[in-house]
Amino acid sequence: MAVGFGEFRLGWKSVFASALGIGFGLSPLPFYTIGVFVAPLANEFGWSVEQIMRGLPILILGALVMSPVAGYFADKYGVRKVVLTSIPLFSLAMMGFSLNTGSISVYLLCWIMIAVTGAGTLPVTWTRAVNSWFTKRRGLALGMSLIGTGIFGPLAKIYAATLIDQFGWRLAYVGVGLLPLLIAFPVAWFFLHEASEEQLDIQDVSVGNQLEVKKLSGMTAYEAIRDWRFWLIGYSFLPVSFAVGGPIPNLEEMFGSKGFTVTEAIALASFVGFPSVIIGRVLGGFLLDYFWAPAVAAIILSLPAFSLFLMVQPDLSIMTAFFAMFLLGLAAGVEYDLMAYLVSRYFGQLNYSSIYGLLYGFFAIGSGFGPWLFARSYSATGSYDTMLKISAVLFIVGAVPLLFLGKYRDFSHK
Repeated sequence: MAVGFGEFRLGWKSVFASALGIGFGLSPLPFYTIGVFVAPLANEFGWSVEQIMRGLPILILGALVMSPVAGYFADKYGVRKVVLTSIPLFSLAMMGFSLNTGSISVYLLCWIMIAVTGAGTLPVTWTRAVNSWFTKRRGLALGMSLIGTGIFGPLAKIYAATLIDQFGWRLAYVGVGLLPLLIAFPVAWFFLHEASEEQLDIQDVSVGNQLEVKKLSGMTAYEAIRDWRFWLIGYSFLPVSFAVGGPIPNLEEMFGSKGFTVTEAIALASFVGFPSVIIGRVLGGFLLDYFWAPAVAAIILSLPAFSLFLMVQPDLSIMTAFFAMFLLGLAAGVEYDLMAYLVSRYFGQLNYSSIYGLLYGFFAIGSGFGPWLFARSYSATGSYDTMLKISAVLFIVGAVPLLFLGKYRDFSHK
């Protein structure tokens, strides 16, 4: 067996649980499904697209506050307690959307509630458990654990659209809200565990050496925020998250404005997650184990700039649109595992979730305000082209500075 792959013999359960937990968590479910709820909410209540998309900035501001809190509790009390508490509360909060009778204030309050209750389902918690099992194949393990967003996000979009068509938007919200409770919760209950020192202090017979995981080595959160690398990573992910997150919830409207049918628009929007995000997760994770992570990031995160320039073409064909969505999906596929990997390599495992939670705030700001600004620009101009051009430039602005991070830190003797 290749060196390092023996780690999967011990850690596969946590990877599997994390893939489902993240895939049915706060990160993908509201983000991927909001687009299919726009039309029914607008038709029933007379809300504009901009008003409906306003929920995402509210969500992100809530996640901005709550992700470091969730990370702190994961570091202090363990991942299991945090996620097993968060999942059922998040499910109930998602179902709460179905009770709205036309109040935009209640609608926005629901977004605050899912941010507060669902923060424990963000990657900041699950990836701590995965990191505890892996060293040599950490990149691949993180990519596989985060693959759920690429699979279940687009499937949830199709699932929600089907429920809306068959039963209406209220029961669709109930159906979407049940997914974390019925799928992610039982899997996490049985399979999600952090590695203990005793479990790691064993001989990996297939490899012939001990698994070298220093579970509690690394920097404290206070030390991390005083380090320039923390702020460089945060700076880089702010424009990248805007460029990735801005278009995705608006894709159905975007393709509709370019003359595609509803069926074609949903198919193109879903292609961002499946298969392109999945390929980005696995390929990106695999490359992180063999090459310097900032170089991998700079290349993969720069490619979608070309895809967004393709999107502004007036005679956009469906094949060109699929290619553009594939490149955009690659960036969406590498973002979370890249951040998780960089945190583990430059700041260690001691306060991993707390540091990741703080950095997630930069990502949250970009991905939260991006969709709303895209929708607002469309409402004002009748076109998404200006925002697509801006986002293309932002991919480059965010990706290149990562090359200045320098070599990984060694916390084995700390």
